[in-house]
Amino acid sequence: MKRFTLTLIACIGAYLAFGQDTIPDSLAAKEIVLDEVLVSALRVTKESPITFSDLTNEEIAPRNLGQDIPVLMNFLPAVVTTSDAGAGIGYTAIRVRGSDATRVNVTINGIPYNDSESQGTFWVNMPDFASSTQNLQLQRGVGTSTNGAGAFGASLNLLTDGVSKDPYGQISSSFGSFNTFRANVKFSTGLLSDKFELAGRLSRITSDGYIDRASSELESYFLQGAYATDKTLVKALLFGGHEITYQSWFGIDAETLQNDRTFNPAGMYTDQNGETRFYDNEVDNYRQDHFQLHWSQVLSDRWKTNLAFHYTYGRGFFEQYREDDDFQTYGITPFEVEGELITSTDLIRRRWLDNDFYGTVFSAQYAADTWDFVLGGGWNNYLGDHFGEVIWARFAGDGEIRDRYYEDDSQKTDFNVYAKANYVLRNKWRIFGDLQYRTVSYTANGEETGLVDDTFNFFNPKAGLTYSLNPANSLYFSYAVAQREPNRNDYENGSPKSEKLNDFELGWRYTKPNTSINTNLYFMRYKDQLVLTGELNDVGAPLRANVGDSYRLGLEIDGRFSFGSKFIWQPNLALSVNRNLDFLFQRDGLLQNLGDTNIAYSPGVVFGNILTYLPTEQMLIAILTKYVGEQYMGNIDSENSKLDAYSQTDLNIQYQIKTRGWLKSIVLSGLVNNIFDAQIVSNGYFFTFDDDFTTPGTITTIEGAGFYPQAGINFLLGATLEF
Repeated sequence: MKRFTLTLIACIGAYLAFGQDTIPDSLAAKEIVLDEVLVSALRVTKESPITFSDLTNEEIAPRNLGQDIPVLMNFLPAVVTTSDAGAGIGYTAIRVRGSDATRVNVTINGIPYNDSESQGTFWVNMPDFASSTQNLQLQRGVGTSTNGAGAFGASLNLLTDGVSKDPYGQISSSFGSFNTFRANVKFSTGLLSDKFELAGRLSRITSDGYIDRASSELESYFLQGAYATDKTLVKALLFGGHEITYQSWFGIDAETLQNDRTFNPAGMYTDQNGETRFYDNEVDNYRQDHFQLHWSQVLSDRWKTNLAFHYTYGRGFFEQYREDDDFQTYGITPFEVEGELITSTDLIRRRWLDNDFYGTVFSAQYAADTWDFVLGGGWNNYLGDHFGEVIWARFAGDGEIRDRYYEDDSQKTDFNVYAKANYVLRNKWRIFGDLQYRTVSYTANGEETGLVDDTFNFFNPKAGLTYSLNPANSLYFSYAVAQREPNRNDYENGSPKSEKLNDFELGWRYTKPNTSINTNLYFMRYKDQLVLTGELNDVGAPLRANVGDSYRLGLEIDGRFSFGSKFIWQPNLALSVNRNLDFLFQRDGLLQNLGDTNIAYSPGVVFGNILTYLPTEQMLIAILTKYVGEQYMGNIDSENSKLDAYSQTDLNIQYQIKTRGWLKSIVLSGLVNNIFDAQIVSNGYFFTFDDDFTTPGTITTIEGAGFYPQAGINFLLGATLEF
């Protein structure tokens, strides 16, 4: 199945003087380069033996009309994205090289962002964060050592808005299909007394979603205070968001997909009159606030240091209507009514998570003529409080208001230290070394996890070579080891082993003023890899299991070609083979060796393409295409678990109106998605269970699947005023 999405954008700001490599933004041009120091310890350059892609605010801006960061990253190499609500707003997810979000290390200004227990990344908690992102770097594979969760598919580092020398203001608004509406305001005082800046953003996004009732009410803020001189940068950041999304993580079966693809079973129940109804507040309601304090110091021409402290406070719940639930689950004592023993009830429950995450990260960097060195690390502590409340019940028995029917807590401490070095030998060879030690302690006492008190110690070495054939051509090779602890759901699923990865990367880079090509081969060999099984737990989270030996083998190619001053072509292609070795599976009551099987959610072909046309300095037109090959949602190569291939094409238009006086520019924006109205399913789930009732004396394995359809043709329109 093919998917084509056309994106129409007429964009904002005085920013379309297009160069060979980027489209400069008038706001970005004011930023102070010292901000890059915040992430320099974690990032790599074209001289490094690491496979990576950079994405700047200027490249993001034409498609930034309220959709989440994963959707804006959709056209990077080997990236696959999906949206529960079907339109890119609300809960969205990203996979890189077939690895899901729990295996993608995410940092913001070098501070870990992955949830400590699930190891996932919930972008819905930071709506419109792209509007405060200066640039991001996606390192595919293990990459270099970084803070936070271990990287098994990729590392993603975001750098937030830089300090602006000049004051500015910006008002932006967009609306579109599914009653989608976004509004934000941004400002900066510029440098006051040439040293101090205050900047911020407020955003609000609402949408009904493509899927029935998959609504989103999202609010976010970003506030930055900075002190900047030639050698010192101190930044205090306060940012966060509040999301209320109607649940849409259940998916639909194949028959419903054909007959009613927007159907959402969440909140469905039968009332006292036997009529089917939907609970109106079946929502996820969560608030998250982040504080970061950074101090970057240039000590000399050779030395610079970074020290940061951070604190994150998250709290919220998801609410569910439960039909005919057992008293035993909620500690309610059965009772008699007119001689009938009552043991179950309809009820509404809330399952809460209240957590604190805090710590520090640090680095010191030394740069000489032929070599450079980085010593860094971090210490982080997570405290999680999990509890559940029944807020209404048809039969409450002896229950009291705000009784907690479960209550458990968890703690996770993560410490790592790393050392990285680059050495240039005879101007041709560049030698790279990276050593990381990481220790993780995790305790929990939930009914699902049982009593957990585990400590993991990991040593992760990395090394590589880069050889410059000439100024335009270079070759690189790297080898890296990564090890990761299981997450909370792995304990629940009975897979508490840590996993290990050996990652080999071989690449070629070609760079000319109007042409660049990056090509790399990779081989990722896993031991006890925690692969997705295709199943979900009772809150819609994907489950994983240790599978013994497995590997990923792939080829990735991406390029950028400028044809004069009018056309730019950016294609990328990822081909891969992803296999479990001698995969064991319990089928029909017998443990069977299925041989080598495909790893779940790992398409063999992912293709991206952006073709940009610049008719004038004020206008940009781009066609963006994405193709994702077929993939299995389970690990047993069942046809019932297969997602068909699909493709998507976007048309991106932006136009800038320059003005005089206090209003600097006006940009009108438009975005049309899936203009060919393709029927796309980008995600789903797969499960099996044993049936020993249909035929007495025999066990039959039954298979089932669910699917998450994406929106057909839809649009967004917007306008931005820059002062």
